Amino acid sequence: MGNGTRGPGAEARTSLRPADLGDVEGLLAPVDARLAREYPGEDTTRQPVHTVYVPADRYHAGLAREWGERARQAVSDAGGIDALLAAAAVPAPLRPAVGERVAAKLAAEPVEDLRVDLEDGYGDHGDAEDDVAVAAALSLRRELETGEATPYAGIRFKSLEAPTRARGLRTLDLFLTTLAAGGDLPGGLRLTLPKVTAVEQVAAMTTVCERLEAALGLPGGRLRFEVQVETPQSVLGPDGAAGVARIIRAGRGRVGALHYGTYDYSASLGIAAAHQSLEHPAADHAKAVMQVAAAGTGVQLSDGSTNVLPVGTPESVRDAWTLHARLVRRALERGYYQGWDLHPAHLPSRFAATYTFYRQGLDAAAGRLRDYLDHVDGAVLDEPATARALAWFLSRGLDCGALGVDELAARGLTADGLAALVRQRARTTGATP
Repeated sequence: MGNGTRGPGAEARTSLRPADLGDVEGLLAPVDARLAREYPGEDTTRQPVHTVYVPADRYHAGLAREWGERARQAVSDAGGIDALLAAAAVPAPLRPAVGERVAAKLAAEPVEDLRVDLEDGYGDHGDAEDDVAVAAALSLRRELETGEATPYAGIRFKSLEAPTRARGLRTLDLFLTTLAAGGDLPGGLRLTLPKVTAVEQVAAMTTVCERLEAALGLPGGRLRFEVQVETPQSVLGPDGAAGVARIIRAGRGRVGALHYGTYDYSASLGIAAAHQSLEHPAADHAKAVMQVAAAGTGVQLSDGSTNVLPVGTPESVRDAWTLHARLVRRALERGYYQGWDLHPAHLPSRFAATYTFYRQGLDAAAGRLRDYLDHVDGAVLDEPATARALAWFLSRGLDCGALGVDELAARGLTADGLAALVRQRARTTGATP
């Protein structure tokens, strides 16, 4: 055949020898191993939609239930569920379903993740902190035994900077030792390391976890921790490299999440108090760096908080709900599926905004995913990675209570099928959620 074309049955010719391919494999084998180690894939387990911070001396068994009661009372006092939905800008067609689900959530599971705060929210109480840390562990153990514990719970202890290092580690030790003495550690245990100013602090925290595991008879790797990103050094190192990327690596698989700290970070940059916000350009930059650094590592992300509390007159409460709901929606649209809540009256707007986000996207996401799985040509050509993202979107909606399994079934999908698709890195022909 002319012009280099090959006719039917002709032998295909190549130029690379097996030895050449072997050399390539040899060159890239260490790279393959490093990528598998450092980028194991996303953590596809349930992620709470928020973390509630409570000063340690105010924490007691049953606190989450009390927060739910106070949240429902706040809704009643500010004009009822319709006033909440209007303040949160829930579209009229979605209000019946969102309102019903928010009310049910506040009654059944008002807090998904509770953090007993022994750092900024608690202050410096010297040796009195010993008793508070032990009492917090005993209260959590009682909640675990009675079934009242939130799905995720833990403590924020003081940082590993020199002035607070000894106190922070003692508090962590007291809490974990007391909790472990009463039984198995909860699966949803969270340990929060604040104010990281050097990667070496994360490496030290990893060593602390190893030593505690050995002392408490825990399996290796059982203890993981969150890192709060609230200092410039944790975003950008002195050499110009992304600090959060090095933080994740220094954790050697123990860093489970990065939490943005709105006000400490803003203040450290010299931003005036009146302009410190989750939507300040400086906040967006920090969170974008966090997002890129965490992608593919299995480290989850959390937005920070707003310090505008829904308190005072009904009008003031509704105004605060409007702000909070907008910030929650903004974070969700940017791929931040978790944030901090500081007051019981934040819960209604958190769930109203979150549920609206998932319910607004339900039909489009389910339809596109169903078309992808059925190999139906449509107006949008989805890749396997996008199909996985669609499944993950729907799974998150199920986890938090925004969507129901019956609604998925009506669209030809199941929770187990979604979970299987989320865990896949590539499309499996004929997969059926």
